[in-house]
Formats: sequence, structure tokens, C-alpha cells
Amino acid sequence: MTADDDAFRPTADDLRAAEERRRPPAPRFAPRRTDLPGPAGAFGRPAGVSGPFARPPGEPAPGGGTAPRPVPPPVLAVAFSRSGAEPFAPPAGARLDSAPVPESPWWKPDAPRDPWRDPASPAYLGGPPDLNGRPAPAPAGEAGEPAATRRFALGSRLSPTAGLVLLVVGLLVGITGGVTGYLVAKGFGVDGLFSPDAVLTKVSPSVQRPPGSVADIASRVLPAVVSIEAHSSERGNTGSGVVVDGKGYILTNNHVVAVAAGTRGGVRVVFGDQSSVPAKIVGRDPETDLAVLKVDRPGLVVATLGDSDALAVGDSVIAIGSPLGLAGTVTHGIVSSLHRPLSLQEEGTNVVIDAIQTDAAINPGNSGGALVDGAGAVVGINTTIFTTSTGGGQGGSIGLGFAIPINEARSIAEQIIRSGSVKHATLAVNARSVTQLNGDRDGALVEAVRPGGAGDQAGLEENDVIIKVDGTLITGADKLTVTIRGHRVGDTVKITFVRGSQTRTTRATLQAD
Repeated sequence: MTADDDAFRPTADDLRAAEERRRPPAPRFAPRRTDLPGPAGAFGRPAGVSGPFARPPGEPAPGGGTAPRPVPPPVLAVAFSRSGAEPFAPPAGARLDSAPVPESPWWKPDAPRDPWRDPASPAYLGGPPDLNGRPAPAPAGEAGEPAATRRFALGSRLSPTAGLVLLVVGLLVGITGGVTGYLVAKGFGVDGLFSPDAVLTKVSPSVQRPPGSVADIASRVLPAVVSIEAHSSERGNTGSGVVVDGKGYILTNNHVVAVAAGTRGGVRVVFGDQSSVPAKIVGRDPETDLAVLKVDRPGLVVATLGDSDALAVGDSVIAIGSPLGLAGTVTHGIVSSLHRPLSLQEEGTNVVIDAIQTDAAINPGNSGGALVDGAGAVVGINTTIFTTSTGGGQGGSIGLGFAIPINEARSIAEQIIRSGSVKHATLAVNARSVTQLNGDRDGALVEAVRPGGAGDQAGLEENDVIIKVDGTLITGADKLTVTIRGHRVGDTVKITFVRGSQTRTTRATLQAD
């Protein structure tokens, strides 16, 4: 061992310090004191008892002798002691104030000392109760009889006749229940829903469809109303039309077929029997939203054209067409108003019609169809509706439908069929709607006069307010347009207008537009 090893050798002081560390630490708490009489008497074990459970009174202790009866603390003795001399004595005057029956197996002479009856008895684990040698009550059945024998005692005592009777009764009950269940299932189950020999009563009621009824009119006009499908290379459109001539001419709205007016467009007409043929556009009039088609098909049913000027508000009318693609749809209503000036924005043009207003249901697809009077004659060409819609979508009928009067439509159709073009009577002025004289009078304010036109030759000037044409009140620019267009080219009309504060009249000979 070298000098360096001596440097790491433990000294005597180091050995004593290690020995001190190996010793158990001294207790932090003071040892339990057993010399205090109060706690020891209240919580300690009774004298002579060393275990956690005291032995029952009279039972020999392991070292001989009997376990002494513990004396309860004074506090518990006062709280749980009996108030009378007799144990479990009823209160004075009670109806149950009687002595127990000595013969009862639940009563014995040492009952006052029974640990289950004595609140001062110590707790211990023991066997079943001691009934002074008396046996416990036997279970139901004969006393002393084995359980297996008692279980079948009833059957063993039955005679063969009684057993046979019970068997027959059981069979009858089972058969009755089965038959009842079968009948209930047959009456209320799936089989009860069918009747192979069922025949429903048949009657032939007398159906009245007199001339002029809606059914009669529909049966006569429906074959003359067709569906129209127009398309271009980019989009398509559908509507309705009315056969107005046996040579194949069909009257419809311009906005129905305008999509097919290009070089790559096409039109097809679908008849009531679902047959279809291609059609050609004879001519279109954007100013009145009318157009005429021609098909090559013999034997066409031609609609009868009536007189729209003979209509009155409240007259019954029928709308026939293909709303929403539903061909041959018939709706019924009345004439709600006449000569309703209506401006339509169709294909970039300002279309103004002198409309018939009706509450007969008209929906998209009815355009170009027939509005028929009570005699079955076409009095208008259904054109547009007022509706409410959300999100910019297309709405349906709310009872405000409009049709072009057939008298105007007939004139336009004749011009198209004859020459392919239309000439309208015009006053050759531009006007807008105004209210004059503090709101007491409406009119059409002249904003521009075409040089050499009918208005110029009649002496009309800018800022004149036209208030009447041939006795017809002019309530605005649209009313002026439809009133002038209701005349023929070359007709002379009387015009009443306001210039400054003076009311004047003049005559104008209408020219072609």
C-alpha cells in the first residue's frame, strides 16, 4: 500500500459517524401513555380481555374460568338502560300489556339476558339462536316429511279419474285458445284484407257538359293549340302557339322563337297527339312581341278567332297552353281588366302592349297560347305574367296574367303572312310619362319631334303634354303608344295637348314607322 492509499483510509472518527448513521432514528412522538385512568377506562379493553372480541358470557376462557361480563361506561348505561323492572315492558295502559306465551319457541327464560335483546350485550360472533332445545319450525308440508316427498304430495294423492279429468280440461283449454287465435289472426291479419269475390258498385251518373262549358270549349280548342320548342347553338326555349290558318300558319310570341332566329337555330312544333314536325319562322314583330310560324302538315285543326273589343271585365275566359312543359293545360278565370298598357323588355326592345288582364293561371310556357272566351273563340294571345320570386328565380302565377288582344294580333299576323313584315302607325314623337297641373292630370310629355313626321306636321312641339287622342285619355307614354298603334297607317286622329297653361287641339295623319 502506498502513501496515496493511506490518504483514503477511514479514520476512527469516520467509523463512529457511520455507526451512528446505521442506528434507527429516535421517535419523534412521545410513547403512548397507559397510566391515564380516564381514557383507559373509556376506551380500553375490560379487565381480563386481551383480544379484540370479548367472549360470550359463560364461555370458558383459554386459561380457564369464564369471561367476565364487561361493565358498560356510565354514560352508555344511562343512555341505553331500561326504564322499568320488566324487560320490554309495554307502557302503562297499552292494549298489548300481557305476558309472553311460555310455549312460544321465540321466548325463553333467559330472554332478558339474550344478547340480541340486551342493548348492553357485547358484540360477538355466534351460531344460530338457542330455543331451549326445541326444533325450529319445519317448512311448509308435513312435519318430518322429506322435501322431495312433499313436492309431489299433491300428485300422489290424486286419483286416476281426477288426473284424467285434469288432462281433458287442459286439452280443451289448449284447443279453444288455438281456435280463438286462428280466428283473430284471420279476421285482423293480412288475409283479412283480401276478398277474392269482391265487386264494387258501378254507377253511370249523368254528366252535364252543355255547349259553352269549360269541358266543351277545351275539347274544341285543345287540338288547335300546340307546343313550341325553339333552340340555338347555345340555348333553348319553350312556349305555345295557336293554329290560325289551315295552310300551316301558327301564331305565337316573338320571345318564344327569337332564340332560333339565327342561322343555327331551329323550331319544332309538337301537336296534341305528341307528333312533331319542324317549323319555319315566317316573320317576327318585336314591337308587339308576335311571330308567325309555318309547318307542313295537312288536316290541321284551326282555332276560331273572336273579337277582343267585345270583351267586358268579368267575362269568363280559359287559358290553354303548355306551362312548364305540360302540354294541353287548361285553366279557367275571368277578365280582370281591359286596355292595360304594359311595357315589356324582350330581346333588348321596349315592347308595349294594350293587354287583357286575367286571373286565369298563366305560367312560363303559356306564352303564345290561347286565351279563349265563353264561346270558344280566341280573344287573346297569352304573353306574360306578374309574379313574385326570391333569389332571382322564375316564379309562378299569382293571378296576374296578360294577353295581347286578338284584334291587334290578327292584324299583325295578316301583315306577316302577306309580306313577312309589319308596318305600325306612329305619331313620330318621343314621349315620357308625366303628371301635370299639381297631380290632377297625367299625360305624355313630348321630348322630341321627328322632322317631317306626323307630329311635326300636326304642329306638336317639345314640352307639349298630350292628354287625349280621339277621346281616349292619355295617362302616360305607354298609353300614347298603344292608342296610336291601334289605328291604321293613314288614319287621322284628334290630339288634345297642353302647352304652357293653355289646352289646345290638333289633327295628325298617322304615318308608318
